Amino acid sequence: MTVNTDLKCYCGSENMFSDCCEPYIIGAKKAPTAEALMRSRYSAYAIHAADYLWATTAPKERKNYSKSAIMDWAKSNQWLKLEILNTTLTVVEFKAYYLDNRLKAQIHHEKSTFHNEDGNWYYVDGEY
Repeated sequence: MTVNTDLKCYCGSENMFSDCCEPYIIGAKKAPTAEALMRSRYSAYAIHAADYLWATTAPKERKNYSKSAIMDWAKSNQWLKLEILNTTLTVVEFKAYYLDNRLKAQIHHEKSTFHNEDGNWYYVDGEY
């Protein structure tokens, strides 16, 4: 996978990818907030970083996911835009805009719950 780090971040922050989500995805930094983790997970879907998505899923929840399913979902869609609607310390409500494998426009609306354990944020689950 080749990623162009000289472009604006996929998460919509208006920052460069190399200064925004990439350091979290490559493990150079830890996401400091649930929202930062949510944004980096969206970017990870856009660049097909299934290992990061798996690693940032709460260990107790990983049995509900597989890396191959994560990768299939990431690759089968064209990720267009992330819109953060509301955020608290542990919940991020967002809309992810994408084109599915038939190039049909879709919106994934979710309230994601996150948990901080030993200074690491993890995705726990989502309410659709």
